[in-house]
Order: sequence, then structure tokens, then C-alpha cells
Amino acid sequence: MTHGVGGKTAEEALATLSDMSAGVVPITEAEYQLRIDKAQKMMAEQNLAALYLHAGTSLYYFTGTRWHSSERMVGVVLPPKGAPIYIAPAFEEGTLQQFMTIQGRVATWEEHDSPYPLLANILAEKGVRSGVIGIDEATPFFVSDGIAKASPDFDFTNGASVTAQCRMIKSDAEIALMQRAKDMTLAVHKATASMLYEGITTADVGAFIDAAHRKVGAPKGSYFKIILFGPDSSYPHGVKTPKALERGDMVLIDTGCQLHDYISDITRSYVFGEPTARQREVWDAEKAAQARAFEAAQIGVRCGDVDLAARAELDARGFGSGYKTPGLPHRTGHGIGLDIHEWPYLNWGDDTPLAQGMCFSNEPMICLYGEFGVRLEDHFYMGQTGPVWFTQPSKSIDDPFG
Repeated sequence: MTHGVGGKTAEEALATLSDMSAGVVPITEAEYQLRIDKAQKMMAEQNLAALYLHAGTSLYYFTGTRWHSSERMVGVVLPPKGAPIYIAPAFEEGTLQQFMTIQGRVATWEEHDSPYPLLANILAEKGVRSGVIGIDEATPFFVSDGIAKASPDFDFTNGASVTAQCRMIKSDAEIALMQRAKDMTLAVHKATASMLYEGITTADVGAFIDAAHRKVGAPKGSYFKIILFGPDSSYPHGVKTPKALERGDMVLIDTGCQLHDYISDITRSYVFGEPTARQREVWDAEKAAQARAFEAAQIGVRCGDVDLAARAELDARGFGSGYKTPGLPHRTGHGIGLDIHEWPYLNWGDDTPLAQGMCFSNEPMICLYGEFGVRLEDHFYMGQTGPVWFTQPSKSIDDPFG
């Protein structure tokens, strides 16, 4: 039997866990202000008249204001100098002010009004009546379209030239939050493996993972869960009707949590029982590809070349070239932070040079559709001299948690 897999009840496994969130430090108001200062400097360099940040992740990243996107326009107009100006329905102003970290006045609109002219009106108050406005790339089309039609004297561009460029470089505080979140999720993985038994369903495993994440200090439980057994594990994001666990199945569990809104995302693959020669061969190839990608991730190297390094390892071991299977049908990794998938990406078309502060998943999954799949996913950040693991990779197919 694979070491660390099975042998405990759910209650016994849960009892091994404790709150791991003590001592973590949320992002401070001072850091939010530094983010705004950096964005405004970039706006000046790009000759942007303003940057619109819609409710959601970028609004939170720059202002510390949590607000979910809906059919009503809520956001921030960030000028090249000065404080942000919020846009919100009049009846939400009092609530919005309670959620603000970075303070700013609120330009309001009544339910029968159109909110879209407000952006141009705000700029007109500052004497700006033309120019280029950057729009947060996650802004829904109905909002960006409404703004554009209500502001014919302005041109518009993708705000990712500021938002993404800021967000892809993580501060020490962000890295510390992600480190703790990933430590928490790895502990959950170990506990989950220990309580597996033949016949257990993915729903039962999912319920345990959620409870375990709460036990280690994630107040919302699991951010997501992918739980796959046997042939189902060959499909990266799951199947319509997942099967129960049988002896000899490859187990693939991909999960994570949020800690002060920063996300963990770790995948472990191992066998429930004794690995076959084929399972062992594929698992070892996956581990080698993951290691090859990590070694290739050096400061200044093109993101795409990290992906190509993992593929070269798999090619040398006889797996499909390109996206062919059996082999790796998707990118090697993605950026991570407040969103689970952020810029830049470890796919061979991404020319972004690796820089200190970038954070990535490393998961060059091998898929044998209809047979099984192996995904080993750990994350790393770019330190001053090269890549640093957040969590140590799985040790071996016989002892996945070391």
C-alpha cells in the first residue's frame, strides 16, 4: 500500500489538523497606497488620462475594497494624480464606505439614471475632456461598452498594461500569505490521503477536504476541489459522473483555499494500493518534467521556455510532442495571487521574461485519456537569484508525502 494513503478514519485524520493561520499579517493600508502610487506612475508613463477599476479583484488589489461585480456599475476612477474616486449606486454609498480601505469620494447614480457618463464627468471636473482611458480587463462588456458610448471624446485601451503589470510582481507580504495558504493546503492533502478507503465517493472526499481546510484556518473552507479516481484522473478538470475509489486507482486531488484573499492551489497524484509498472513510469516522468521546468525558471528567461523545458523532458521519455497525448495537453503553469489564474503564463507563446516576485504553478500534467493521469502541482516564486518552491514536490509514487 502506498505510504500515507489510507488507514485512518475521517475523524482520526481531521484530528491531526489544527489552526495554522495564527500570526499571518493581512495587506496593510500602506501597501495598498504603494500599489496606487505605482499604478499612477505607470499611467503617467503611458499617457493615460485615467484607469477604470471594476468591482472585483483589481478593485480590491489597488484599494482594499471588497465588492463583487453585478449588473450595477461599481468601480473606481483612478486619475494619474490624487485619490481614487468611487462610482456606485446612491443607495449603496453607505455600505461601500464601510468596505473602503483607501478612502475616496463616491460619485453616485440613482436607479433610473445611467451610470456610464459619470467617468467622463469626473474627469471633466479635473479639466480633462479627452485622452486615453485604460479599462480594467475584467470589466464586463456591458460596462465598458456603456462607458465608451457615453464618452465619445475619449479613446480606450486595455488596462492590463497597468493592472497586470502591477499584480504579476508580488510583494514580500503577498508571498508570505500565499506561503501560509499553501502550507495549509498541503497539510489538508496529507490528511485526506490518510482517510481514503475502497468505495469512498468523491463527494465524501470533498466534504472532508472542505472541513479540513476550515480546521487549518481557512474561514471559507476550500476555494475549489477536483477529486478524480482511476480513468477519471486522465481528464484535467474532471468528468460529468465521477466514480468511487477502487484498489489500484490513480488518485488525483487538486484543491486550495484562501487566506486574506490569497489563494493556494496544490495537486497530488498517487495510487490507492500498489502502483503498476505503467503507473510508476508515468508518475516518474511527471516528476521529472516538473523538476525540469523548475530548473529552467531563471531570472530573465522567457516564460514560454519553461513550458518548452517540461515538454522536452516528456518528449525524451516517449510522450507526445506538442499537445499530443499520451502527454501534456495544456500549459505547464499559471501565475497566481488574488486570482487562481493570473499573468503571466508558462505556455510556450508567453514572451514575458521571468522577474523577481512572480509566482507560478508548476503542473505539466501527463494525460492518458481513459486510462489515468498524473498531475503533480506545486508552486514557486521567483526570488532574487532564481526560483523558490512554496511547497516541496511529492517525494515518490510509493511515499508521495515523504
